[in-house]
Amino acid sequence: MNHVQILIVGQGPAGLSAAIYTARAGLSTQILGCAPKIAGDYDIDNYFGFPEPITGSELIERGKAQAKRFGVDMRCERVLGIHPTDKGTFEVKTEKGTITADAIILATGVARVKSMIQNASDYEGKGISYCVSCDAFFYRNKKVMVVGEGIFAANQALELKEYTPHVSICTQGRALTMTPAFLQRLEKADIPILDKTVTKALGENGLEAVLYDDGTTEPMDGIFVARGEASSLDFAYSLGLLRKGVFIEADNEQKTNVPGVFAAGDCVGNFLQISVAVGEGAKAGRSAIKYLKGFNNNGE
Repeated sequence: MNHVQILIVGQGPAGLSAAIYTARAGLSTQILGCAPKIAGDYDIDNYFGFPEPITGSELIERGKAQAKRFGVDMRCERVLGIHPTDKGTFEVKTEKGTITADAIILATGVARVKSMIQNASDYEGKGISYCVSCDAFFYRNKKVMVVGEGIFAANQALELKEYTPHVSICTQGRALTMTPAFLQRLEKADIPILDKTVTKALGENGLEAVLYDDGTTEPMDGIFVARGEASSLDFAYSLGLLRKGVFIEADNEQKTNVPGVFAAGDCVGNFLQISVAVGEGAKAGRSAIKYLKGFNNNGE
């Protein structure tokens, strides 16, 4: 199992900025994540120091080149889950394996994909969940469904199999983006994939059934939403981070309520600008350095 001192989730401005600080401080630093949403061909004309517009993709490429110069290991690899260990470190499960890290910086943005279930909010905590590691225990030997079409959904379904044999996946009518390896694992685990759309949750005092877009219903005890890729909120649930709506709570030094976990950029919900994300990334990097090197608040 690979080990790094700092693992950063997200290759956007906040993640790259944090990585530059931690790598320059001599800490082994790895960034996981693929092209961020700003890495497009549109012009950015309000970023300090550029008298002429610069495209989002060029700005990100410059940041990546700078981070690489300091030895940052960057990989386009999707993170599926993050969990604390009893050794005070963190276990990070990705689509390609498992990594342990001494500290985590979340810089993932806020790209949670909606469930497409009309009344999902009415059943959150009453049959609809966003965190297998948090809530799977309550569904032992019960009938559950994972809503999603990608590797994240496949991984969640496979984890649920440890608690109940009655697991299925519903794609919500989306094309599958799972790799052949994950599809083979699902088949081996006897987890069926339904090419349907759950439109409503049914039940008076909690989830009892689901209504599909073709008008049919199916009894169901639990739904775990895992559409798209794992987001900052998915990691917040599994790590026990405090949240404010769809954002992670972090203090002025980008510390969360969990020691060793820091958050920066859009996922903390401040002024959603590139310049702010860069600044927050720098602060998160500095806080992570202090945490791992045992500095006090005075930097001593």
